[in-house]
Amino acid sequence: MAKNVLENSLAYPADRRIRVHVKLPFLVAGFILAVTPVLAAWTWWLLFGLPEMAASPRLIEPSASDPSGFPVWLRLAHFVNLLMMVLLIRSGLSILMDHPRLYWNDHCTLDSEWIRFTPVIVDRNTVWTAKDDSRYISPWIGLPGFRHTIGIARHWHFLSAFFWLANGLIFVAFLFFTNQWKRLVPTDLSIFTDAWKVMVHYATFNLPVEPDGFYRYNPLQQLSYFGIVFVVAPVSVLTGLAMSPAIDNWAGWYPRLFGGRQAARSIHFLAVCGYLAFLVPHVGMVVITGFAQNMNHIIFGTDDTSPGGLVVFFTAVAGIIAICWAAHWISWQRPRWVQVGFRRILGPFQRQLLNRLPSRRQYTRADISPYFWPNGKMPHDPEWEKLGNLRRQGFKLKIFGQVKNPVELGIDELQRLGRREQITLHHCIQGWSGVAQWGGITLVQLIELVKPLPEVKAVVFHSFGDGHYGGEYYDTLTLENANHPETLLAWEMNDKPLTDLHGAPLRLRVENQLGYKMVKWIKSVEFVVSEKEVGKGYGGKNEDDEYYPVVANI
Repeated sequence: MAKNVLENSLAYPADRRIRVHVKLPFLVAGFILAVTPVLAAWTWWLLFGLPEMAASPRLIEPSASDPSGFPVWLRLAHFVNLLMMVLLIRSGLSILMDHPRLYWNDHCTLDSEWIRFTPVIVDRNTVWTAKDDSRYISPWIGLPGFRHTIGIARHWHFLSAFFWLANGLIFVAFLFFTNQWKRLVPTDLSIFTDAWKVMVHYATFNLPVEPDGFYRYNPLQQLSYFGIVFVVAPVSVLTGLAMSPAIDNWAGWYPRLFGGRQAARSIHFLAVCGYLAFLVPHVGMVVITGFAQNMNHIIFGTDDTSPGGLVVFFTAVAGIIAICWAAHWISWQRPRWVQVGFRRILGPFQRQLLNRLPSRRQYTRADISPYFWPNGKMPHDPEWEKLGNLRRQGFKLKIFGQVKNPVELGIDELQRLGRREQITLHHCIQGWSGVAQWGGITLVQLIELVKPLPEVKAVVFHSFGDGHYGGEYYDTLTLENANHPETLLAWEMNDKPLTDLHGAPLRLRVENQLGYKMVKWIKSVEFVVSEKEVGKGYGGKNEDDEYYPVVANI
C-alpha cells in the first residue's frame, strides 16, 4: 500500500501543466524557415503567374520500365511502418517528458535550453532534482503516459525501434531489388526546379493535375518521400545511437558529428517534427486526390475506386488503436512482461556488443560543466547521518560476499591503495548530461585485492539511500563492466571531496552505463554469483520497482 501511495504521488501529480516555451531566437528562426518557402511561392505567383509544368519528364505517361502498382511487400511495410511509428512517437514523448528540456550544449546548464515543455523555471538557490523536473503526460498521448514512467517507455521505444528499423531495411532492400526505387530516387537535377513549380501551385491553393500515384509521384512528392526515407529516417537512427554512453565514450568523434550528445537529442526531436510535418500534408493529399482510389493502391495494389480499401483502412486504424490500448494495459497491469521481453530480445545485443566497447573518451578541465543536475533520494540512514567530516569520519567501506579476502576500508586507506582521475560525460537515463572530474580508486584494484571466487558474475553496490518506493537502494554491474578501467569508486568531484548532494562518501562511476547504475552514498560492495540473488532479482532497485533495464548502455 505504501508503494501505491508513493507511486500515485509521482505518476499522478496535482500539477499536470505542460507549457511549450521556445526561446525567441529559435522561435524566430523556425518561423522564418516555415514561412519563407510559402512567401516565395506567393511572390512568384504574383509576379510571374503559375509556372507551366507540362514539359516535366516526371509528369509524362509511364513507360514499360517504370514501376507499376504497389507490390505486397511494399504494402505490408507501409502498415508496419505506421504501427511502429505510432508506438515510437508515443513512447518517445513519454521519454522526453522525463527531462522536458532540449539543449544544444552537453552541460544542460539551467536556462540554457532552447525549448522546454514545462512551466517550471528552476531556482538555482534550491535543490531541484532531475526527477522533480519530470512532467506528466496524458496516456492518450504518451506511452505509457503519466509521470516518470521512463523505464517502461524506453522498453517500448527500443522494441519499436528494433522492428521499425528491421522493417525499413527490408523495405529499402526490396526497393533496389526491384524497379520501385524509381518512385523515390531522383535521377537528374531538374527535379528541383520541377518540384518548385509544384510547390508554387500547392502554396497558392492552385492544385495541379496530379499524375496517377499508382505509377509515379509528382516531383515534390518524390523529393518528400526521398527525404523521409533516405534522410530523416537515417538521422533518427544515428542521433539515437549518439545518445548511448557506451558509444559516446568509446568513439568520442561520433556524437561530435551532430554537435554533441544534447545536440543529437535535439535533432532526434526535430526529426520527429519532420515526420509529422510530412504526415499532415501526406494524409491530406491522400484524402483530397481520391481517398478510395489511393486506399486501394496501398491496401490491395489495385487502381480502382471501389470502397474496399476504405473499409480495410478504417479497420486497420481501429486495430492500431486496439494495439495502443493493449500496450497501455500491459504497461500498467503487466509491466514485468515488457521489461523481460525487452531483455530477451535486445539484451543479448547490448551485452555482446555495447558492453564490450571500452570507455576511453576524456575531457579537459575547460570542459567541466558549470552545473550538474542533482538526482536521487537523499539518505535518512542514521549510520550515514552520524558520519562527520564530509561523511568520511568513521566510514568504513565493507567489501564482502563471494571473495577470498573480504575487507573493510576507510577513505584514507582507499586513497593509499591508489587513485585514478578522469573527466567524463555523465549520461542520465532521463536525458540530461554533464561533464565532471572524478577522483577515486578503480574497481579493478579492489577486485585484485579481494579476489572474487571463480563463480562470481556480478557486483552489488549497496547505498545508504533508499529507493523511491522505500527499501535500500542498490544496483549491480556485471563483473565484465566492473573490470572496465574507467569504473571507479569516486570520493572526489571537480577536485573537491564529494558533497552530500552528489553521493558522499563514495559514488560509483561506470562510464559506459547510464547514470542510475552509478550508485551514490555507497556503504558496501558485495560480490555475488548473479544479480538474481539480490532484491527482486532484476539487477537493481530501479530495475525492481520502476522496470529499468539491467544493462544501461544505450
